Amino acid sequence: MSKRSGWFPYDPKHDSDAGNPAHQGRSGRVVRMGAICDFATGAPDPGPSQSFSIREFLELEDGRLVVTRELGFSLSSVRELVELEDGRRVVLENAAPARAGLTPDSIRQDVLNVVLPDDDEEALREPHPWEWLAELARQQGIAVTADELKALPYEVVLTKRLREWLETP
Repeated sequence: MSKRSGWFPYDPKHDSDAGNPAHQGRSGRVVRMGAICDFATGAPDPGPSQSFSIREFLELEDGRLVVTRELGFSLSSVRELVELEDGRRVVLENAAPARAGLTPDSIRQDVLNVVLPDDDEEALREPHPWEWLAELARQQGIAVTADELKALPYEVVLTKRLREWLETP
């Protein structure tokens, strides 16, 4: 990892290997891809719902992370329908906090549900829209093919503060 590791927009002008013949004109070789999930507002929401941000990224060989797209989703607390002794039915808001039942694995699955194609036919052919993701990378100045992306590990990363929130009773 270089001292420049972290979130950066990719700029080929600042890539010392951009002119390297060994890279065959390619800038910033991609070594990993994935999505990082965090709170949408940077901290947990105090109410009965929680919003999350997703940044899909490519990691370059020198450790830089380049965001290819930003998405999000929200989860709401459970509403409970209760029948009273007199026969009336009432809805209890906030019957469970927004994080009730959430685990790191369930959040990772929610992230995948958001980033993967909605079209069932397309999802059966390929779990990720590789060609489209490669095009997003090329728009950022990163020369990569769909086949190269397909060969990389795809990781869903939860921020430290999100993991701690999930672990706190």
